[in-house]
Amino acid sequence: MVQASKRASTCPASGIRAMGALAAGYKNVLNLGIGEPDFNIGANVPEAMKKAIDDGKNKYSPTAGIAPLRAAIARKLKRENNIDCAPESVMMSNGACGAIMTTILGVTDPGDEVLLPDPAWSNYQGQVHTAGCKAVFYPLLEEHKFHVRAEVLERYITPKTRLLLLNSPSNPTGGVTTREELQEIADLMKKHDIAVISDEPYEQLLYDGAEHVSIGSLPGMQDYVFTANTFSKTYAMTGLRIGYVQGPVEIVKSLCKLQEGMGSCVNEPSQWAAIEALEGSQDYVEEMRKTYAASRKILVDGLNSLPGVTCLAPEGAFYVFPNISKHGKSHDVAIDWLKRAQILSIPGTAFGAAGEGYIRMCFAVSESTIRETISRLSGILTEGSIPAR
Repeated sequence: MVQASKRASTCPASGIRAMGALAAGYKNVLNLGIGEPDFNIGANVPEAMKKAIDDGKNKYSPTAGIAPLRAAIARKLKRENNIDCAPESVMMSNGACGAIMTTILGVTDPGDEVLLPDPAWSNYQGQVHTAGCKAVFYPLLEEHKFHVRAEVLERYITPKTRLLLLNSPSNPTGGVTTREELQEIADLMKKHDIAVISDEPYEQLLYDGAEHVSIGSLPGMQDYVFTANTFSKTYAMTGLRIGYVQGPVEIVKSLCKLQEGMGSCVNEPSQWAAIEALEGSQDYVEEMRKTYAASRKILVDGLNSLPGVTCLAPEGAFYVFPNISKHGKSHDVAIDWLKRAQILSIPGTAFGAAGEGYIRMCFAVSESTIRETISRLSGILTEGSIPAR
């Protein structure tokens, strides 16, 4: 019989998907599990996509992406991220996921070591596994507000380390690593000649004066950093699957050769829509951020009112990562909340071993969903039963 390869059969499964599948067996579930904007795409974006289709712009595009979009992204990176780059240094991809996978394949060889945050988005580990590399996990600590710290990273660097993956603002913690911390990390990467993938999908979702800094904008880092991003979070374009990576031109050319064999190109209508997203009205982006800021406060305050639960206010993204260790192991607590209160959350261990003792909850949901979540949790944690509803 034909059997799955070791690469496929041993690839880590998504704990997020597993919880979602389990929740399908329950009724009246409050879904705070999936990390997806609950806003619709701004009206100008689908109009641009429809126009592209009507105009016959629905063919194969260049592997790197259409020239007008690559130029628009270069302008955006200069304007918003202080990264001065040429359009030729940009490659479009199937979401940031495609950008990260292609870049890992493009800058590592099998057996190399890749530094991954712990906890972190679970797909990173599967991508490193698929590339035949070894994932080495560096912890993000609550005492550091889940920021990446150079002194922690340095403990995990070996002669085999080839790549560091950063994610700020962070999924799942909401931590935003500061400019000063990033400068120390940049100095460390240059010292050891280590490449960096900076995954920045939540860059526009910041709270309480937090500052997003792209490590690729820091002095001397242009030759080390691959900045990955997506239109999924900022522009609520999750289903259109469009992202990009920017990095050293000659290496990006090699990434295009890899992408040609894996997916050929990104669908053309989405690329024209992405131009409109970048250069059209940004009003709904700020509306999303303000709405999430209000939702964040309601959820954080509510969680901190519950017995045995403490929750840092996230500085960015749209997740909270409360400490629930007084109630037991992360997986057990997530299952208990689902069974007794029909609340879908994700155990911290779905994001790595350092996530033990935590739960991830997404606040890109309605205010009524958040308030009902706190009410149900209060019922099972305070009164021992779910409130009548």
